[in-house]
Amino acid sequence: MDPEGNLLIADGFTALYDEHARTLYRYCARRVGPDLAEDAVAQTFLVAYERRHSYAQDQPPLPWLFGIATNVLNRHRRDEVRGYRALARTGTDPLLAPAAQESHATRTEERTDAHRRSRKVARVLAKLPRRQRDVLLLFAVAELSYAEIAEALDLPVGTVQSALHRARTKLRKSLEDEDR
Repeated sequence: MDPEGNLLIADGFTALYDEHARTLYRYCARRVGPDLAEDAVAQTFLVAYERRHSYAQDQPPLPWLFGIATNVLNRHRRDEVRGYRALARTGTDPLLAPAAQESHATRTEERTDAHRRSRKVARVLAKLPRRQRDVLLLFAVAELSYAEIAEALDLPVGTVQSALHRARTKLRKSLEDEDR
């Protein structure tokens, strides 16, 4: 029950959580790792609940929730950048749990290529300005549309498109330069 004694709002929020928590968790886990992701999702829904009266009921809730989640994650930005820098240096992603043990003989080459590529991508992600990184990850990881990203980050659609274009261009150029 919410502070005004309205059970429907609390029940509606439970349904909102049930419907979108897993999607937000995947996005947050990619950004800050599984341990912090649970806290980030919980914080996202806490903030959303506190701001529920400012939510436009005629809009889909997921972009609104992604916007809140992105703001929560930006508080963890330094840790995110440090993680990408560590991945770039070591080739080991500190944000992901180790995969199940597989046959060394069959996976060694694939892992080497994947580590090399992920290190290159991590270097670029660590260097991107925050807005470009947020837009790129909301597009690539959360699979939001331009309009949903614009709503989530409170930006014009054109700004989202140009930030995504710049981020992709930088990523592509850096990967091509390193491949040479």
